[in-house]
Amino acid sequence: MHVARRGLLALSAAALLPGLPARAAGPVQITDIAGRNVTVPAPVNRMILGEGRQSYLVAALDKDNPFGRVVGWRDDFRKADLDGYTIYETQYPQIAQLPTFGGWKDGAFDIEQVIALHPDVVVMNLESKVAIDDGGLIGKLDRMGIPIVFIDFREKPFEHAERSIAIMGALLGRTEEARALAEYRAAQIARVTDRLRGFSGPRPKVMIERAAGYDESCCMSFGDENFGRMVTLAGGENIAASLIPGTFGTVNPEQVVAARPDVVIVTGSNWKLYAPDGAWVGVGPGADQGLAQARLRQLMDRPAYRTLPVARSGRVHAIWHQFYDSPYQFVAIQVIAKWLHPELFADLDPDATFRDFHARFLPVAYHPGYWVSLNPAA
Repeated sequence: MHVARRGLLALSAAALLPGLPARAAGPVQITDIAGRNVTVPAPVNRMILGEGRQSYLVAALDKDNPFGRVVGWRDDFRKADLDGYTIYETQYPQIAQLPTFGGWKDGAFDIEQVIALHPDVVVMNLESKVAIDDGGLIGKLDRMGIPIVFIDFREKPFEHAERSIAIMGALLGRTEEARALAEYRAAQIARVTDRLRGFSGPRPKVMIERAAGYDESCCMSFGDENFGRMVTLAGGENIAASLIPGTFGTVNPEQVVAARPDVVIVTGSNWKLYAPDGAWVGVGPGADQGLAQARLRQLMDRPAYRTLPVARSGRVHAIWHQFYDSPYQFVAIQVIAKWLHPELFADLDPDATFRDFHARFLPVAYHPGYWVSLNPAA
């Protein structure tokens, strides 16, 4: 791993475990989410984000200067979360000038550009590892002294989120901030799971549709991970858990009708740059709630839902898609819990939780609009 370039001191992966003191500056050996032992000069001064939305984590760990070390990133942040990106660009206009990359899986990742930027590390999402292995990217960059580190908030976030936070904290030299973030996340999830422990009441059947209205297809969903696991933790029964063997998959409209869900939740975001003609629900920071409700109601006219009582009951909701790919899943769990069990969680205020999180951890102000519900009387 080009130890001479890294220096003389290498710390073990145990330095990433909570409860241990922060290390001195120097190379650090990290066991990444793919199980690889990687030596990285840390704190890093120059990093490439293999997904722009890794900024959600970087901003929470390096609040004073979240983009000071980022020398390039994948072009997904602006495209997948235009409202969130705009808030950050307004405060940090320099990010508009950052070099951008396409995804490795779609063949748009420019290796020569990476090398020219002289990064200390390239941080990739775990989902890209198979394609990266097939293309030999790790070896190609390793020969140039550029390590790749994998993190994950998408494939198995409830196995990998805390370790991913710790890994990024080690890379940035922000181990204390990483510990505080992980502890906050766990405590906020526990506000739901502790109350549900021993709960013997009914668990509503939930259909959660991924990126509903993004195109004309129906219905992408989640198995027993990511938003699917959030539904379970929030006290619901994810109807797709038995139909989708992995994290992501599709449920056909007939299966939705047969399952007769009590609650429907769709994920959405401002996807003007991805699917300008789509019928997606544009929830997110500062979203127009009236427009979001109108779009959500239109989605319930599709064959998967229009004959079901839930389409008229008001137990239909939309939530920010990007909760599925960030450390912020604790907010979604609280929101869903309140939707599924409004009496049990009458005193829980997810909006206040996310506002508090912004004040403690993030460099930008909180803008509500991350979720919306149908009004059954409308």
